[in-house]
Amino acid sequence: QVQLVESGGGLVQPGGSLRLSCAASGSIFRLNAMGWYRQAPGKQRELVAVITSGGSTNYADSVRGRFTISRDNAKNTVYLQMSSLKPEDTAVYYCNADGRLTSYRSFISWGQGTQVAVSS
Repeated sequence: QVQLVESGGGLVQPGGSLRLSCAASGSIFRLNAMGWYRQAPGKQRELVAVITSGGSTNYADSVRGRFTISRDNAKNTVYLQMSSLKPEDTAVYYCNADGRLTSYRSFISWGQGTQVAVSS
């Protein structure tokens, strides 16, 4: 089992910044891609940003240039630095990771979600 624990959500004014963290723990043989998704009320969950184990990144068009994803492989932790936040960024943000428990068993895990609210 792999557990993902998120932190750093909260309420922020438009134009403000927040940093989300997500730490993976458990019997991890190899951690591959880690990413952030979000789900706003009444909408489907969508990809925000993803980073591979080698550091390659990809962003949703709506956040490119405002959000930065990074990871610390030694700590099995992924971060999402969010700047110039807009009300439309309000959502529950979920951490996601995939990898291997052993050389032949893979996994995909989700965090419990952390609320981000952007409002004046």
